[in-house]
Amino acid sequence: MKKGFITLSKREIERLRIIHRVMDGRMTQVKASELLGITDRQVRNIIAKVRERGDKAIAHGNRERVSHRRMSKSLEERIAGIIEEKYPDFGPTLASEKLLERNGINVGREKLRQVMIAHGLWKVRRRRKRDVHQWRERKAYYGEMVQMDGSHHDWLEGRGPKLVFLGYIDDATNHVFGRFYDYEGIYPAMDSFKSYISLYGLPRSLYLDKDSTYKTTRQPDTDELLRGKEAETQFERACGELPIEVIHANSPQAKGRIERTFGTLQDRLIKEMRLAGVRTKEEANLFLEWYLPIYNERFSKVAREEGDLHSPLAKHINLREIFCIKGKRTINNGYIVKWRGRIFLIENPSIAMRRQKVEVMEHFNGEIWIRFKGRYLQFKEIAEQKPAKVAKVKKPVVEPKKKKSKYIPPADHPWRRHTPSLHHNCFLERI
Repeated sequence: MKKGFITLSKREIERLRIIHRVMDGRMTQVKASELLGITDRQVRNIIAKVRERGDKAIAHGNRERVSHRRMSKSLEERIAGIIEEKYPDFGPTLASEKLLERNGINVGREKLRQVMIAHGLWKVRRRRKRDVHQWRERKAYYGEMVQMDGSHHDWLEGRGPKLVFLGYIDDATNHVFGRFYDYEGIYPAMDSFKSYISLYGLPRSLYLDKDSTYKTTRQPDTDELLRGKEAETQFERACGELPIEVIHANSPQAKGRIERTFGTLQDRLIKEMRLAGVRTKEEANLFLEWYLPIYNERFSKVAREEGDLHSPLAKHINLREIFCIKGKRTINNGYIVKWRGRIFLIENPSIAMRRQKVEVMEHFNGEIWIRFKGRYLQFKEIAEQKPAKVAKVKKPVVEPKKKKSKYIPPADHPWRRHTPSLHHNCFLERI
């Protein structure tokens, strides 16, 4: 490259053409200022620079000069070494946060990305085309709708058991809550939602997928038909008693807000727990109590409307009576209630209890409650009496009777000497 030679961009070439027209008298300075979006005084300054230094004066004066704020080579090497040693799979954003938090190095995300690319620690990713889905506006109020889902992932990266993160995100604010469990089922769903309600109150609605824990495919039973309701799961029943509206998503994209949150947590939360040395489910849940407030402070949004629509829990509501397995059973004439293969005998019964319906509650610690007309009954469990097995007596082996052979009379048998025609003639002679 020749000294003093500068390559101009298309925009700068177009600007130079306009300046030359002004210099040749083919365009006024006022018209040029309108086309260039600058004042006529700036046009005169540019003309003076072009006359003094030539066409290269149209470019910025700092073009191809080394910036005084450029990062030193030694600092770049140091940063690359730290990332390669401690944060090899971190993205530029999270890595820049950890460098400032743990190493005291303040570097911007974009500059760090360039350093990581230059040292082979980050690959430029092409954005793939995604299917277009109908956009849904966020809810206006905090607590108006909460999305809930479970994320099955190796959250501890092999340091402990595989866990499921049951997460909740407010649709209006992106406020996140969650806990770790061994599996996704009715107990984790009820236990996590009970913890959410204890902290924030009752949301207006809950947005769920159609997993068997939250949506059933069975036909409604007699009791549901009499009440005019569709078949519901135990979780739906519990939400209806609070009451909280349950909305089922028809696709994963419909609840994309919590799906994207899981993607972020699978990147950030996993690495944070790795740095903290978390190895068990209990340690992971304790870590969430510290981490989620920091996460929400950074990533949550301000709701479109002021106000919190979470309802406080009424004093007469006992969450333990709601978040359990419930069912209706009938007391038989022997004052016995059968429940899921177990038999319970009512103590101190009355004749009015016969053939009456009771409500059985099974809690997740194995405790059983039986309620009859608003009061809890005393009972005891009895073992199911199985019919005694009767030993089979082996019958003695009897030889089969031989079939009698067909009797064939001999040739001199009286039957063979009998002649009917002779007897007939004797009868005629007598007559």
